Amino acid sequence: MTNLHVLVVGGAGYIGSHMVKHLAKTGCRVTTLDNLVSGHRDAVLHGDFVLGDIADKPMLQRLFATTQFDAVMHFASFIQVGESVQKPAMYYENNVTNTLNLLDTMRLSGVDKFIFSSTAATFGEPQYSPIDEQHPQLPINPYGRSKLFVERILDDYEHAYGLRSVCLRYFNAAGADPEGQLGERHDPETHLIPLILQAASGRRPSISLFGRDYDTPDGTCIRDYIHISDLCSAHWLALLSLMNGAGSQRYNLGNGQGFSVHEVIDSALRVTGRDIKVVDALRRFGDPARLVADATLATQQLGWQPRFSDLDIMLDHAWKWEQRMASG
Repeated sequence: MTNLHVLVVGGAGYIGSHMVKHLAKTGCRVTTLDNLVSGHRDAVLHGDFVLGDIADKPMLQRLFATTQFDAVMHFASFIQVGESVQKPAMYYENNVTNTLNLLDTMRLSGVDKFIFSSTAATFGEPQYSPIDEQHPQLPINPYGRSKLFVERILDDYEHAYGLRSVCLRYFNAAGADPEGQLGERHDPETHLIPLILQAASGRRPSISLFGRDYDTPDGTCIRDYIHISDLCSAHWLALLSLMNGAGSQRYNLGNGQGFSVHEVIDSALRVTGRDIKVVDALRRFGDPARLVADATLATQQLGWQPRFSDLDIMLDHAWKWEQRMASG
């Protein structure tokens, strides 16, 4: 499998850049396609880089006409839930319509293996926890709906065109490259762990804690965090399954336990040794008390096992990256 040529769409972003490095370490040839709207050119450490947007059909057609890809991994999407509510047209165009451009170019070029970056937001309000693949998918915002639309499209494309896919539904990606080369650089940043660490480093004055009255042991929301390196290993195993002839599948990815906001803050205090100012704030609309994945299916079918499930390790890797960012 080391002679595979993989196109990583959105490979200059947080998860995509780590995936490019992971693929290169396995010996794969990698081409990154990214418009750099939210990605960073210097995060693409390996392979070829193509500056372009999947909204550009002629560009896609030229790329696939001149390069033979074995598979495509797709990370290029808008991901902010609140923004999706305010700007649904932008989310449906980028996350759905542009993905259709990519899929149709693949189909016409004979590329039939696709790994899709999906999300726990396709499930909506949890009806039970932990959430397995049988949980009803009832998204409550345009972001979650846009991802679910693509999952449904992929079902139809397999039936009609034989395009096989694996959709990986992340809960909360966290951490950074253990070797310190890559990390999280969203603008604006909305993820809890980097926000807390920015407050520890002094790049942010404080961290807001949205509600202490949830039905959880310490009153704060519980979320399932998965190390970025473990996400990459799941993508690699998913690709191997398709290369070995497996059919399409959907997997939930997480640690299966979850950590509360309070536990994450406590871990950050231990790891950084810094004071972190916490400001209490009102609950946010649509924040469920618990979002935890049941990743049993990925473990059984892909043989996936998270290596970095310890919260302090996740925070430690992310803290080393934050210190690099804070030092300029």
